[in-house]
Amino acid sequence: MPQRHRSEAATPSQQPPPQSLSAGRRTVGVLRELFPEPPEPGTRRLPRSLSVLLQVAAVLLGVLVMLVRVPGRNFPAWDGIYAEDLKIFLPQALQHPWHLLVPDDGYIELVPRLMAQFVTYLPLREAAPAFAIGGALVTAGCALFIFHVSAGHVRSPLLRFVLALAVVLLPIALMEIADSGVDAPWYMDFALFWACLWRPKTRTGMAGAAAIGFFTAASTLMSVVFAPLLLARVIALPRLREQAVTAGWAAGCLLQLPYVVSNLASVQSRAGHPAAPGLVFAFYGHGVVLPALGWHLAWWLQSAAGRNGATLIIGGILAVFFLWALITQPGRPRVFVVAALLTGLLFAAFGAIISSNLPGLPVTEDIEHGSRYTTLPIFLIDAAAIVAVDSFIRHRQLRLQTVAAVTALVGVLSVGWITDFRYNGFRSDDATNWPPVAAAWLHACQHTPNGIIHEQAGSEVLKPIPCARLRRLCLTWVASGSPPASVNATAPSCCYISIKQDYHTGACPGPR
Repeated sequence: MPQRHRSEAATPSQQPPPQSLSAGRRTVGVLRELFPEPPEPGTRRLPRSLSVLLQVAAVLLGVLVMLVRVPGRNFPAWDGIYAEDLKIFLPQALQHPWHLLVPDDGYIELVPRLMAQFVTYLPLREAAPAFAIGGALVTAGCALFIFHVSAGHVRSPLLRFVLALAVVLLPIALMEIADSGVDAPWYMDFALFWACLWRPKTRTGMAGAAAIGFFTAASTLMSVVFAPLLLARVIALPRLREQAVTAGWAAGCLLQLPYVVSNLASVQSRAGHPAAPGLVFAFYGHGVVLPALGWHLAWWLQSAAGRNGATLIIGGILAVFFLWALITQPGRPRVFVVAALLTGLLFAAFGAIISSNLPGLPVTEDIEHGSRYTTLPIFLIDAAAIVAVDSFIRHRQLRLQTVAAVTALVGVLSVGWITDFRYNGFRSDDATNWPPVAAAWLHACQHTPNGIIHEQAGSEVLKPIPCARLRRLCLTWVASGSPPASVNATAPSCCYISIKQDYHTGACPGPR
């Protein structure tokens, strides 16, 4: 009897069942809906130079809007330096230049430390404006990035502009994350979500996606929430060239890994005391669903219906809208809505779990502890609504229906954008007025023989500051023989002091 080939001798049990093969293919097909090819550029395109000019102008306008949105306490927002920018990043950048991989609270924050390092090359007086402008620049840059890479899901340029506005005008952002170095990575999470869905066609695009993945993962522990989305990308798009963002994110996570593992073994680790599930879901309901349409709108509703009642009202409105989208719209927007809402839920839940003390803390109109964990989920609710409306108008022939749908969407979103455009939050209330602090540092350096000062910023006792690394504006003034007429006794610069004390010798004593 002739010997059969191995392939012919395969038993039925070794062959994949048709049902499972079909289910697997259907799953891959559904997942591929999350990662559409970007549309081909239209024939009517702006000249490249004009396009670049308009985009630069849009970013600068976004920076200006972000700076205007944050009110100060008797000083402008750009004179206030916030949280770890002052307590940790700036002093450590002065003490140990380019020591970027230093953990804080159990993980590294690469982008804030990079920002602080570049700030040290500016005159000390400009540190607060540099942090504020740098944070605003990250926000505006992420908004522009999202405008471009969301074209696969949002075909209407007008609605993509609305999506970019949702980044810059996010109502809850003023509570913590606006205009600072330490909180810039929270905006990068917005960009990373869209980078996970984007399919760049050029090497430049792939490099940009990889950079977003790397710098976000290397700056915040929250980026692990995107693991399911990136796993879906690997399954749906197995080709290596489609995994630039995955590779960048994985590299950033590998950079974080030893610091996170070391922190898990310490007694200070928050992982050993996770929040109870009930508190986590309450945090999502009260911190994400309730203020989804506006922070002050949520408080007005609470005054009438109570906190739980207001949450049910907003939650009911969102549930009806998204159920409509899931029932009436085709596959791609349905899959996006599910992915966006689930990612937002995971993000808020993970933040509440690792910061177990936050969900139980009291919330007031001026203070919400842990609001940074609600920023991406609220933005993704906006994004899901925009994608659903874009799908609706794409299949409408009647212009009146299109105009009505877009007008209704913008009208609902703009309630929060208008009422919450500018208000006091952590970013305003906890910022330190920087010019007097800078003046005190520079003045102390004039009287410190060893070149090391120990200063305070409010109630914070800062680590030793090496005077030799403080940059000042005085060298050209001394060389010219006289100070500018605008300099007065309150100017936050030791150069004026040195001119007063050593004017006849033309020297500027102390560190340069």
